[in-house]
Amino acid sequence: MAQSVYKVIELVGTSTKSWEDAAKSAVETAAKSLKDLRIAEVVEMDMQVDKDKVVSFRTRIKVSFKYKK
Repeated sequence: MAQSVYKVIELVGTSTKSWEDAAKSAVETAAKSLKDLRIAEVVEMDMQVDKDKVVSFRTRIKVSFKYKK
């Protein structure tokens, strides 16, 4: 059986709509330059607040992709 190696990186996506859109943005942006994405795990979610109103959502994710030698 062939062995595989995966690299894991951490990304932060932002959105003015939702945490889900922020996570989706991070994955879709990463997919433009990384190949063979496998798993995206939400690590943390937070919001930016300005004048008592939420102005943006941030989602920190870990993304794994197959490492090619």
